[in-house]
Amino acid sequence: MALALLGGSPVRTRPFSAWPVSGADEEHALGDVLRSGVWGGYHPSVKALERAFADLHEVPYAVSCANGTVALEVALRAAGVGRDDEVIVPPFTFVASATAVLLCGAAPVFADIDPHTLNLSPRAAEAAITPRTRALVVVHFGGRPAEMDAFTDLARRHELKLVEDCAHAHGARWLGTPVGAWGDAGTFSFQGFKLMTAGEGGMIVTRSADVAELCWSYCNQGRRPDGGWFEHVRLGTNYRMTGFQAVVLQAQLRRLADQTRVRAANVAYFRTGLRNFPGFAMDAEDPRIEQHPYYLVTLRCRPASLSGLPRDRAVEAMQAEGIPAKPTYPYPLYRNPLFRRESGVLGRGERSRAPQDYAQLVLPEAERVCRDGIWLSHNLFLGDRADVDDILLAIEKVQQGASLLLASRSHAARPSR
Repeated sequence: MALALLGGSPVRTRPFSAWPVSGADEEHALGDVLRSGVWGGYHPSVKALERAFADLHEVPYAVSCANGTVALEVALRAAGVGRDDEVIVPPFTFVASATAVLLCGAAPVFADIDPHTLNLSPRAAEAAITPRTRALVVVHFGGRPAEMDAFTDLARRHELKLVEDCAHAHGARWLGTPVGAWGDAGTFSFQGFKLMTAGEGGMIVTRSADVAELCWSYCNQGRRPDGGWFEHVRLGTNYRMTGFQAVVLQAQLRRLADQTRVRAANVAYFRTGLRNFPGFAMDAEDPRIEQHPYYLVTLRCRPASLSGLPRDRAVEAMQAEGIPAKPTYPYPLYRNPLFRRESGVLGRGERSRAPQDYAQLVLPEAERVCRDGIWLSHNLFLGDRADVDDILLAIEKVQQGASLLLASRSHAARPSR
């Protein structure tokens, strides 16, 4: 089997399942909102979506908003996070998990991830607690639930607020309880590639009536739910979701369970096949996870089992075979210029310096997965087993041809005479 990168035929030339998925349900619902004349955030579909989403995650309250970043900011504000507080966050996540902290006037403190789950390590988080620590942001990365029993215990013992970033994890469950229902609040994203999408949108779920009312107020110009239109009791802004988004998301929610089942079955089949290729590894199954929606499948490239082939060359070879694999984040969040002390972003309030020297920070597990991680996105597993077989065949070709790939790269890099 000649590798496509070395002149052979690619495994796959047809596309994988497209995303997003839509149909007549979305089209009819959008038409209904259009004809209603109520296009904004007070269309009845917004409340209907909130009720359905709260029910899915087994909480009494859900508050919709404009996007997942806003959801995190609002949830942190409702949890009392403010100027000069510290909030512990993982370094291997999208930037919003940390910038939402900054937008509240607080500072992120990065603690390392668990090498197997890629989620925030409870032990690392506890070691990062200081007298200024106010809250934890726990991300369910790739859809895999974090160890929420450990984090709820940690938050209780240290009297910290606990916010779950569930942007990847719609419908996921840990020890029988949905994500988002463990902490003080859980936040979700409906951005264009998320497991439910209306292009943009967000949701906050909570068991607390007080947190729900605060979140609603922050998203609705500081009003009270039962107050007057021109009565503003706190500083808020307009973070509302529209009726158009809400009806699309109701249709998306009806698709979610079936899509989750398809992905789970295909990933289980993929996991079994991957065991034949020692150059690529996947996280172990965990019986405490009742449901994993597999927003991302993260592979770990093992160059020692690939004749020394580096991760980026393996990704290049998979892409040439028609598999849209991608490398993970290029570096942990703290390496972004935004988080360097000299940027001035963290110098607000009474704080004279950032809680960590971000420029010098090295968290080994986060650094490691940025070097050896490979992402396969959720839509690749929405098809049938033939799609999965193509992914496995491409991996097999890379495994078997690793030494040739390495030699061809070395030859190409050799200067001409």
